[in-house]
Amino acid sequence: MKVLMIGDIVGRAGRRAVREVLPAIKKEAEIDFVIANGENAAGGFGLTEAVAEELIDYGIDLLTTGNHTWDNKEIYEFIDETAKVIRPYNYPTQVPGVGIKIIEQNKLSLGVINLIGRVYLGDYDCPFRSLDEAVAEIKDQVDGIVVDFHAEATSEKEALGWYADGKVGAVVGTHTHVQTADERLLLQDTAYITDLGMTGAIDSILGMNIDEPLERFLTQMPQRFKVATGDTQLCGLMVDIDDRTGKSKKIKRIKRIHKLNS
Repeated sequence: MKVLMIGDIVGRAGRRAVREVLPAIKKEAEIDFVIANGENAAGGFGLTEAVAEELIDYGIDLLTTGNHTWDNKEIYEFIDETAKVIRPYNYPTQVPGVGIKIIEQNKLSLGVINLIGRVYLGDYDCPFRSLDEAVAEIKDQVDGIVVDFHAEATSEKEALGWYADGKVGAVVGTHTHVQTADERLLLQDTAYITDLGMTGAIDSILGMNIDEPLERFLTQMPQRFKVATGDTQLCGLMVDIDDRTGKSKKIKRIKRIHKLNS
């Protein structure tokens, strides 16, 4: 099965990149499933039901999230009702939503696990033990498993990748919004990349208008960030998973540019 994992979608510009670029990628590569991190998709912070539905309409099958899951309070109203949005599995069990989802298409079933890191991010349950728990829950029900590990530290991401090697088809990092060039198949054929990158405005600071973050660095004063505009990029990773073994056969890093005047 062919799975496309898309990096953090930032605001309207990121949604436009998905709308303009995703259909061609799906057609060219004959993609079976599209997973994307959507925690910054509504105004750069959080996710609303309307924005989630918009992205699903553009061809995304499931949205993962991370440390900005709860930034837009509207998510409390729909995350328990939707089958298209998940939050990190290693949040405390009493929080809304779920951290695992099985999606089906073309007689194939894919398990998606969302995890969040602890280094520099917060006091969450152990992502390593949570991975084992999540895999045990779904491994006999699916043809393959992919993991979105939303984490800050590259060391923590690499460690989870090696820990998961041979247990899942892919571990992809999100959160830092900068695509890394370290994609590879690990020793037991788990696909890995430290960060998928950002889907949003190119001329920006992590998808945000340049002026406000720059002013914060210069003055240390709080600034209200705004989503940047202009030409966009869609970043991600294509993974070809053997549905007989659940292991990956091929991977390809994706970075597609969409110019406003093209």
